[in-house]
Amino acid sequence: MQDLHMHTVFSDGKNTPEEMVEEAIRRGLDTVGISDHSSGDPCGMTLAQSVEYRAEIGRLKAKYAGRIRVLCGLERDYLTDDFADYDYTIGSVHWLKMPDGHRVAIDWTAEKQREGVEKYFGGDWYAFAEAYYATVSRVVEVTRCDIIGHFDLITKFMEQTPCFDVHHPRYIRAWQGACDALLKTGRPFEINTGAISRGYRTGPYPDGEIRNYIRQHGGKMLLSSDAHAKEHIAFMFEKWEREIG
Repeated sequence: MQDLHMHTVFSDGKNTPEEMVEEAIRRGLDTVGISDHSSGDPCGMTLAQSVEYRAEIGRLKAKYAGRIRVLCGLERDYLTDDFADYDYTIGSVHWLKMPDGHRVAIDWTAEKQREGVEKYFGGDWYAFAEAYYATVSRVVEVTRCDIIGHFDLITKFMEQTPCFDVHHPRYIRAWQGACDALLKTGRPFEINTGAISRGYRTGPYPDGEIRNYIRQHGGKMLLSSDAHAKEHIAFMFEKWEREIG
């Protein structure tokens, strides 16, 4: 079993990389990937910090060789300038950059998301979704990622503070267009349980309708925890592993 999406004190996680590796060993994983946030995200590493980060993961690779395979990953934000070499990267869209340079938050808080929609999209949540998925459709091209991160992150707060109908034709057209573009890249979509472990959702990203669409169109999926604390490594993998197909 592997888990390739997790964060440490190098970005917005609670534990050190070594603590995450030790917990992954305790849970019986054979491969663990640390994937802290890149520059371009306010909680991400600077380029200087990323040098220290790669060195630390390299140390852990050597120390734990023979016990677990340790990979040095990066959650590469759409707006990053970090294109150094990593074992793998996860491409994610956490912010939308507006013409005036302001960034609209996708998943910071529900309040910040709403403020951005009101200010820059005139309260039109479907226009917001269309802009988000138009950006997501290019995440592989722009970030050169190996894995597509939390595809429908825009819905993070929907169970607690519903703002639009995920069955609305405009929303469906938006995500299907992005999904079609990304399916052509052959990159796997992650089934991300992170919002469940943090209490925002009862199901993983992407939702069931989108997972079915990916599966029906020959797409690949892999499980990830998006753990920000060691106790969430491989969170609910047993329940969702059937979704890999």
